[in-house]
Amino acid sequence: MKESKILDKKSLTFLETYLNNAAPTGYESEGQKLWMDYLKPYVDEFITDTYGTAVGVINPEAEYKVVIEGHADEISWYVNYITDEGFIYVIRNGGSDHQIAASKRVNIHTKKGIVKGVFGWPAIHTRNKDKEQAPKMDNICIDVGCSSKEEVEKLGVHVGCVITYPDEFFILNDDKFVCRALDNRVGGFMIAQVAKLLKENKEKLPFGLYITNSVQEEIGLRGAEMITHRIKPNVAIVTDVTHDTTTPMIEKKTNGLNKIGAGPVISYAPAVQNNLRELIIGTAEEKKIPFQRNASSRFTGTDTDAFAYSNGGVPSALISLPLRYMHTTVEMVHRDDVENVIKLIYESLLKIKSGESFSYFE
Repeated sequence: MKESKILDKKSLTFLETYLNNAAPTGYESEGQKLWMDYLKPYVDEFITDTYGTAVGVINPEAEYKVVIEGHADEISWYVNYITDEGFIYVIRNGGSDHQIAASKRVNIHTKKGIVKGVFGWPAIHTRNKDKEQAPKMDNICIDVGCSSKEEVEKLGVHVGCVITYPDEFFILNDDKFVCRALDNRVGGFMIAQVAKLLKENKEKLPFGLYITNSVQEEIGLRGAEMITHRIKPNVAIVTDVTHDTTTPMIEKKTNGLNKIGAGPVISYAPAVQNNLRELIIGTAEEKKIPFQRNASSRFTGTDTDAFAYSNGGVPSALISLPLRYMHTTVEMVHRDDVENVIKLIYESLLKIKSGESFSYFE
């Protein structure tokens, strides 16, 4: 893998390990432990909460608090029903895509360990060509090689077991990172790299920095909703992924135009505080960091919304990483964009002054 100061060999090795580890919504703790172990040399202390959000803190005694945030969870499935013949039907844990399930391998997480399975699909020869069915929630099911419900249960599989895909990290054409769960463990990686840069460059911040890796974003921003009341930040900069809209079948008139390799995406939305956003844009322009713009309608659909509307209102902004094929097992980002998101968050932090209100009336 190509190295740079920001994406060095140690960092890229961690990214691969972190992405390959399963951390479905509600079961993020093993991934959080990996993340905290990596972040430990660059922070003064950690905060964790009951549901597993992890926060590395720099300058914990400071009154003025700035959050940089990503989310740790990945989409998955739950075992919902086991037939007498041993087939397993599922429900979503987050926005799992039923159309990509057919013929995928799966890992079912049990107290006895991983049970392998496959989303089976009828052979093309057996399907009615005039009335072909697409994969749907009521016709996709998992086969674990058993012939009865009892045989399945002996493996340790029961209703409520969580199911993930085993697809692992690889690099495509030198500079594209591909993996399931880039949404949004790459966010946790990027904010950890910001902390690493601050330490290596011996930067002394005039405020407390809370590097926050939230849980349960995929089912409604729940981790951020909880931790923001614990931290009570004065400012929040959130990073998540957003859609590359240049691939086939995406309508730019409704989805806008963003492209991998063209830089971080800065959002415009009611939840995004205008003065904070302009600080970030000004930073990008001054430091010659390429960026793109995105407009949201009523909400961003990211943890930005949870921070912005908490604690009486927290100035919040969203810096997104453009990504192809969201909520599939082949999510794809450009390494240059990863590096530039890290740079933009880092440089923006250096522009924030302790006590800054970002008020429209001052």
